[in-house]
Amino acid sequence: MALVPVPRGPISDHVFAQLRDAIVSGGYRPDDALPSERDLAATFEVNRHAVREALRRLQQLGLVRVSQGGATRVLDWREHAGLDLILSLPGSGGALPVGTLGRDLLEMRACVGVDAARLCAERGTARARAAVRDAVDGYADLAPDLPGMAMANTTLWRRIVEGSGNTAYLLAFNSLVGAGAVPPQWRAAELLDVARHRRLAASIVAGQGRSAARLARELLTAPVADPATSRQVSRA
Repeated sequence: MALVPVPRGPISDHVFAQLRDAIVSGGYRPDDALPSERDLAATFEVNRHAVREALRRLQQLGLVRVSQGGATRVLDWREHAGLDLILSLPGSGGALPVGTLGRDLLEMRACVGVDAARLCAERGTARARAAVRDAVDGYADLAPDLPGMAMANTTLWRRIVEGSGNTAYLLAFNSLVGAGAVPPQWRAAELLDVARHRRLAASIVAGQGRSAARLARELLTAPVADPATSRQVSRA
C-alpha cells in the first residue's frame, strides 16, 4: 500500500489514517518496522510533529509499539486492538480485511442488549426502571418518523444498559453507537415494532428478567434489510 503526501486539512489525521489502513490491510505485517519519523515526514511531506502525533494514536489503538530511540514495530491488531479500532474506521474504504464485520457488530449488539435487558429487570433500581418506561414512551411518540425513532431508540437502550449496572456493557454500547452498527433504514422493522418495545419495557419495570431477555432477543435478532438492494441479513 503506497503512502502519499497528505492533502490540506488536519495533517496528523491523514498520516494516521494512511498508516492505520496500511497496517490493518496487511501492507505492514506484525513485527515489521515502520519507516523512521524522518522518512515518514519526508514521504508525507509534513513535519515530524504530525508524524509523532499519528504514531501516538496508532499506539493507543494497539497497532504499533513505539520505542524511544528504536524502531516503531507493528503489532497484530487481532491480539492488541480493541473496539476503538472500529470507531476509527468509517471512511477507510474497507481497509480492515473482515468481510463479516457488519454481522459481527450486530451479534455483539444483540449479546449486550439481551443480557443488559435481563439485568436491568432483575437488579435495576426503581429510578432506572422508570427511566426505561419514560424512554419507551418518548420513542413510541415519534412513530412513524424513522430517523427520530432511531435516535429515541438509542436513548431507550442507553437507559436499559445503564440500568443493568454493568459498566463494561455501557462502554461496549458506546462503542457500538459510535461505530454505527447498523443504519436505521436497514432496521425499519425493528424500529417500527413499537408494541414489542413496550412489552420489553413493561417486563423490565415488572422485574421479569427472562421475559425481558426474550423480548430483547426477538428485537435485536430480527433480519436487517438493506433498502438499496432489498438484501436481508439474518442475525438469528
